[in-house]
Amino acid sequence: MASEELNGRPLKSDALKLKETAISTDQSTLMGSDAGHEDGATITCFTEDMNNTTFHIQIIKLHKQIYAWIGCNSAKFGHLYAAAPTRPSNTVSVTSILGGASDNTGSSISRHLALKCGVNIILACNIPKNSPLLEADAEKILVQKLISLGYTRPKTSLPASMVGVH
Repeated sequence: MASEELNGRPLKSDALKLKETAISTDQSTLMGSDAGHEDGATITCFTEDMNNTTFHIQIIKLHKQIYAWIGCNSAKFGHLYAAAPTRPSNTVSVTSILGGASDNTGSSISRHLALKCGVNIILACNIPKNSPLLEADAEKILVQKLISLGYTRPKTSLPASMVGVH
């Protein structure tokens, strides 16, 4: 290759290498060489068993964006959704990028994640259709992991004007 560029910036080969920071049988985390910098990426992969169902989950944290993949009993890609918080209201827009419509399994998870994290969410979801309990379990596992990784917004406190009001 004569010129290696990404978004008009020259690529540094060392910036593309991923450094392994922790691995166990059920979880691995990889961080880009610039993990503290806004261009760094953090990758977390794990498997969780809940109610006789195995969920395989991958989370990639980018600058102002989170990509998550949820596989239910298999490693298939599934439907792909994008969710983005809208301003100034506290609502979220969701669209189906690949497969299905925006009311299919996974769109509500991506909506909740965007509200909880306050960033754009790309969610690939392979949960069987018409399985609300599986969807709720997957969302619960994913949200717990995002909280433990520190990717969610802190809960907002009441405004000073509301303190002590009954």
